[in-house]
Amino acid sequence: MSSVNLIESKGVLRNNWNIEVDDYVIACEWAEGGNILLVGDVAGGVNALDGKTGKTLWQKSSIHEGNLLAMRVSPNGKLFATSGQDGCILIGETTEGSVIETIELGQGWVEHLEWSKDGMSLAASISKNVYIFDCKGKEKWKSEQHSSTVSAIAWSRNDELATACYSKVAFYDVIENKTKQTLQWKGSLISMKLSADGDIVACGSQDNTVHFWRRSTGQDSMMSGYRGKPSSIAFDSTGKLLATGGSEIITVWSFENDGPEGTTPGQLCHHQSFVSDFSFAPQGKRLASGARDGSLAVWGLKNDGHGGSIGTSQMSAQVSSIAWRKDSRALAAGDARGLVVTWKVKT
Repeated sequence: MSSVNLIESKGVLRNNWNIEVDDYVIACEWAEGGNILLVGDVAGGVNALDGKTGKTLWQKSSIHEGNLLAMRVSPNGKLFATSGQDGCILIGETTEGSVIETIELGQGWVEHLEWSKDGMSLAASISKNVYIFDCKGKEKWKSEQHSSTVSAIAWSRNDELATACYSKVAFYDVIENKTKQTLQWKGSLISMKLSADGDIVACGSQDNTVHFWRRSTGQDSMMSGYRGKPSSIAFDSTGKLLATGGSEIITVWSFENDGPEGTTPGQLCHHQSFVSDFSFAPQGKRLASGARDGSLAVWGLKNDGHGGSIGTSQMSAQVSSIAWRKDSRALAAGDARGLVVTWKVKT
């Protein structure tokens, strides 16, 4: 690994450290309270980097046979999980990198991983099935077979998991082992996020639309006009702002009062090519976004979803992963060439 020179960062972003890993960055996530940055690349490498200096603390290579597909750090930052094309899941501890358990699910790609809010359960999807394991790798629950490949999973509560596939979103009570709610939509759902209280469900669709439901009322709506597939969607920490991709412009909808129906969304314009990833800060109304041309921006938003750029920088290739530190005062991003950059973020 080596460091590289970057285009100067502006606004609230201050260059911290940067480093190159072996391949396309699948995920970068902070662990151990921000003391460690964990980086997973498509070739199966996992690097634990000192959060302050970028020094390599430990490194693993080719942990899966075939590509790494997902990596998630547990809410308390003590554990990490990875999955790959080999049908396996690895659970390890972040400080030393030791593997606690290897779970073999059989043939197929394990594409999605999500820790529950309390970090006691890990959900994973492989093809049409979803599994839940405890933090030591013991199986706790398995779903019925879905009608199509599962495209997204999300926890609404510690005992309730949502899954998305073609034409529907389903909510499962994993303690009682029953389906609690099914939301229908005639189309292929490619992404899904839940608001903080679990009431609003937002999904990007194959037909270049965003569909959302309010679980408490059963009301559903559709947002159209996207030039591409909105595979990137995200709620802020309050669940009142929903950012959606699908072009070089980020569209932000506000759920304040009676919105977003009948309101004009915020339009965030800086990137010259399609947005590839974005993430809300854990605190406040800031959004960090990256695009296929390597451009990166931080936005300051208002309650109505409107706002402007307050910081910019540049990566070496398509921005593939963005992660805020929990205190919202540091930001990390990885790109398609294996470059990992961190910034200090001014308050």
